[in-house]
Amino acid sequence: MKKVFIFISLAAILVLSACGNKDNANNNTNMDMGSDHSNMGDMGSMNHSGSGEVPAGLKEAQNPTYKVGDEVVIHAKHMEGMDGAKAKVVGAYDTVAYAVTYTPTTGGEPVPNHKWIIQEEIKDAGSEPLQPGTKVTMEADHMEGMKGAEGTIDSAEKTTVYMVDYTPTTGGNPVKNHQWVVESELSK
Repeated sequence: MKKVFIFISLAAILVLSACGNKDNANNNTNMDMGSDHSNMGDMGSMNHSGSGEVPAGLKEAQNPTYKVGDEVVIHAKHMEGMDGAKAKVVGAYDTVAYAVTYTPTTGGEPVPNHKWIIQEEIKDAGSEPLQPGTKVTMEADHMEGMKGAEGTIDSAEKTTVYMVDYTPTTGGNPVKNHQWVVESELSK
């Protein structure tokens, strides 16, 4: 009886792990690692669409270049199908945007130069911009394993950040409330 139970348990583990590997393989092949995110790791866990909620303390831009409702073109390679996609601005906020390198709380390789998290998504960031090299704890949850992860600021840019809705150029489902693209990554 004990041998049967062990055999069934092992068989279940093998079946479940095979399913997980298949899903991860599919997710990894569907992501564009482009120049913005070389060696990103498992981008399949990125929350492409968001709830539209913004962090506490984030202030709407008073005079953004692109206003809510404007149609724009994205010029960024954060993920496959983003570069060249037509988008609609659904939010514009003045803040500091950061590229960060961090190690996911779920383990695995460090994620280099992730773009973007903002001042309000960094634990105890205060109101002054943080300098490259600063160690931080992230409160953003754009990707699995990001919230609570320790990271290092790679670059900082005081700018207007935008939340956008867009349809990937590669087809697929529309992305709603994507956070974040910076002003220099958009055009009319």
